Amino acid sequence: MWDKIQIFGFRALWSPEIILITFLLGLLYFLFTGPLKHKAGLTEEPTTKQKINVYTALILFYVVKGSPLYLLSHIVLMAHMVQMAVFYLMVPLLLIKGLPKEWWRKLFNVPVIKNILNILTKPLIAVLFFNTTFSLYHIPVILDFSKTSNFVHWSVTLFILFAAFCFWWPLVTPLDEQEYLKPLYKIFYIFGSGMLITPACALIIFASDPLYATYSEPDAFAKAMALCVPPEVLQNMTLGGPQLFLNMPLVYDQQAAGIIMKVLQEVIYGAVLARIFYNWYNKENRGIDPLPSQQNLTPNYERG
Repeated sequence: MWDKIQIFGFRALWSPEIILITFLLGLLYFLFTGPLKHKAGLTEEPTTKQKINVYTALILFYVVKGSPLYLLSHIVLMAHMVQMAVFYLMVPLLLIKGLPKEWWRKLFNVPVIKNILNILTKPLIAVLFFNTTFSLYHIPVILDFSKTSNFVHWSVTLFILFAAFCFWWPLVTPLDEQEYLKPLYKIFYIFGSGMLITPACALIIFASDPLYATYSEPDAFAKAMALCVPPEVLQNMTLGGPQLFLNMPLVYDQQAAGIIMKVLQEVIYGAVLARIFYNWYNKENRGIDPLPSQQNLTPNYERG
């Protein structure tokens, strides 16, 4: 596969524009949490753990939107599902935990944005909003339409990303005043989301024929490739379809993609669930009265 995709050139494989965007975002975060933190409303720098979360999120952003994985996601549906799992289930989670809570509090106090966020981050609405958006995206006509132009593609991508932020917010919000869910309800929330996302995965896994024109028909495939391959490179090629790059039937790629999406979702949700259990256990243990001191255990006749 690697040998085959190298025909598209350096720009298609490594996306210098995304490298620049990722670098600028990292630089801005460094400046406004470090040397210029007072101008950004901070009195102290984020913790090392917060910084690691943000820089990891930026690296993952580049991997899924700028590295060869992005090119592969337009050729192989399996790569597309890996991209979606990372971009929507990991990046928002890391950014929420990594960005300073002062910035989140300011965002939630912006007049119009505040009203929208306060509605869409309510637990029941958030879980339905994200899973409905994610599921609708996988309806063939919508997924194929999302790859017809860069404007449509990025608009759909950012809308789902926003829904993903809303989904994760009730679980990992850094703002105490927005801690709506108790640990037990967070567990139900995750289980509920896992069930809601299953139909979209099942649709893909159990389909007996290729569902998406983008990954099966030459014309739609060529249009999708134009999202990541420079026009001057494409105009000298006769691509045919993704069959040229795959060593398996298209329906096998589709079925494997659905399985990958479901497995990655379960792994990520499972890790979050384990963390919730761990924090809950520690909190409960801190509530237990400590052992009596040695002095209190001393018999009365030995005192005084």
